[in-house]
Amino acid sequence: QVQLVESGGGLVQAGGSLRLSCAASGSIFSINVMAWYRQAPGKQRELVASITSGGGTNYADSVKGRFTISRDNAKNTVYLQLNSLKPEDTAVYYCHIDRVLTTVRRWEYDLWGQGTQVTVSA
Repeated sequence: QVQLVESGGGLVQAGGSLRLSCAASGSIFSINVMAWYRQAPGKQRELVASITSGGGTNYADSVKGRFTISRDNAKNTVYLQLNSLKPEDTAVYYCHIDRVLTTVRRWEYDLWGQGTQVTVSA
């Protein structure tokens, strides 16, 4: 079974930067779309950024120009570089994979990490 483990969250002042990482482990042959979502207290979970296996990216309007998503297919890892952070970026950030093909040619779908807290102080 494929599992996702996130790291890199923390407390930072407004204007600061963080880098989140999410590593997928298990019998992985290939991963389709990798993405980051976030959920602030009292709000719905929202898509922050996504990246396809070919490197195509998509960003929420609120983070364009400030956040950068990237992936290392050899390491089955996705990153999110957060720059120029604002207090409204405070949330739990979740890694997501839409589908994974395992080495035994079985698909796994809709995988989530446990979340990592990002807190931005004013």
